[in-house]
Amino acid sequence: MTKQPILVNTTRGELDALLALAMPTFPPEQYKLLQDVFDTFAYVMCALQNAKTSLKRFRQMLFGAKTESKDKVLGKTDASAAGDARAGAGTEDGKIEPLANTPAAGGASVPRRGHGRNAAKAYVNSPVIEVDVPNLKSGDPCPECTVGKVYDSPPKVIVKVVGQSPLGATIFQLERLRCRLCDAVFTAPMPAGQSTTPKYDHSCAAMLALLRYGAGMPFYRIEGLQASLNVPLPDSTQWDIVSQALTAPKAVFTELINQAAQAPLLHTDDTPTKILSLMAQRKLLEAIGQTPANKAINTTGIIAVLAGHKVALFLSGHNHAGDNLNAVLAQRARELEPPIQMSDALSSNFMGSDEFARIVANCLTHGRRMFVSIIEHFPQECRYVIEVLAQVYVHDKQARDQSMTAEQRLLYHQTHSGPPMQALLQWMKDQIGQKQIEPNSAMGQALRYMIVHWNALTLFLRKAGAPLDNNICERALKRAILHRKNSMFYKTLNGAQAGDVYMSLIHTCELCHVNPFLYLQALQVHAKDVMARAALWLPWNFHDQLDKPGCDTIAADLVLPKARQSGAALVRVGSPPISSACNPQVSRVKVGRQASGQKEKHPLDSRFWHNQNPCPS
Repeated sequence: MTKQPILVNTTRGELDALLALAMPTFPPEQYKLLQDVFDTFAYVMCALQNAKTSLKRFRQMLFGAKTESKDKVLGKTDASAAGDARAGAGTEDGKIEPLANTPAAGGASVPRRGHGRNAAKAYVNSPVIEVDVPNLKSGDPCPECTVGKVYDSPPKVIVKVVGQSPLGATIFQLERLRCRLCDAVFTAPMPAGQSTTPKYDHSCAAMLALLRYGAGMPFYRIEGLQASLNVPLPDSTQWDIVSQALTAPKAVFTELINQAAQAPLLHTDDTPTKILSLMAQRKLLEAIGQTPANKAINTTGIIAVLAGHKVALFLSGHNHAGDNLNAVLAQRARELEPPIQMSDALSSNFMGSDEFARIVANCLTHGRRMFVSIIEHFPQECRYVIEVLAQVYVHDKQARDQSMTAEQRLLYHQTHSGPPMQALLQWMKDQIGQKQIEPNSAMGQALRYMIVHWNALTLFLRKAGAPLDNNICERALKRAILHRKNSMFYKTLNGAQAGDVYMSLIHTCELCHVNPFLYLQALQVHAKDVMARAALWLPWNFHDQLDKPGCDTIAADLVLPKARQSGAALVRVGSPPISSACNPQVSRVKVGRQASGQKEKHPLDSRFWHNQNPCPS
């Protein structure tokens, strides 16, 4: 039985040193053979490492990627290397020295919140019922001691949550009377406010759009859910409802593009998508021997960071992120300075970049991820890079916690992040220059990526307001990825554009901490005004229009489901699947003081209409 050899880790520089020692003593033929053996060894090791890395990435594609946090990643390395192989500055001979521990921001680690409880103030759009103490009010004598007096105290708050179907229906049975002599028929009129309303309420389009393009539920799944709840709604009808309600959202979407074009910072990225009509056109051209002008089909995500709020845009089609960004920047005011474009270093993100000036910033997380994927093969080197980058993120968190301005943050990074990043750059150059790392290995490729794109990766050290990474856009594209995983494709480009509009509005609402369900309803109710003045109906300012006196009459149409009434017409309304609103089975909702001492406030009262917290910048 052959004994298993000891696995040796060596560098290209060490192999070259051995060859130099062997040259004087080996004949030319044997020396050439030894040199070929060493070259074969280096090639096979690099190929093996790249193959293992490719298999790891393939597993992540199949089963999902795990967290890339520093503690999780470095915890996988050999425990014996936790001391001497820790992050450190490079020395003259390219060796790695330990680096002193960097305390976390704020000292001791803070335990994660995970109790899963929400305060009553989190239920922003829910009705509030104020219950008075029966037969007792502020200033009355105390019934217990009969001496003191009772005064107002903070109320005890109890939240009751009920479940309900996404779309509910109300049946109006209108009594009809017929004359036996002349056959005249007399029908009971619809209740007040119901005679002019359509079969499908404005809330139906809002709820269907939110489920389809916000939560990623295909129409056929919604159809099955509604059928099981005895409120049938075919998938074709759902599309008709959503598409017919698209006029006002399209106007707002166009205005959002104009707003995004003026932003000083734009995050961009792409993700593949499937549009069957475009795929059919591409296949037809290939069948007749023609080369399609564009083969790729993508959904581009653009996050524009403006003063006080953020805008999310989704654009699907043949264009890449660079082309779509150029279309947005075409509406930028000429007097504004060039914006910062944050993305990864993929060339498709910068197509046509010479058309509109911009300041390029590359995502530091993408560079870090290259070292995370190969840490099993190069534990010491990857540990050093990851821990140096961790210091940068600690400093950035400290700047956020102290609410620094963009200029103060820049100076803070230059003072604290600049020296370790400069040491990292010199160390990477030494690894390549002194042949400590095989240039064609996975580690060599990761080092070359960082060195080549160093200026764009470290823009935060030279430009005020430059971000560290593109994570906000990566998170936004998860909405398009969720749609792709659940619905698989769009049938036509028109359907893809409808999805882009609704996704953009829904995600912009979430970035601005606005309820997208109520916002989409408001656009439907005020469609004419939205078409005429879309700039006044954006997620961060539309509540100003609703506070005007002329908008009070539509409050009842926006949230509460219609109460059942006796009286055969069918009305459908959309409502959240889980709600803390009143029980929908009650015959009527009483407002004001009741016999039981209760009084109720409408959820669309100015106090509850929108989130009182300002949108973060």
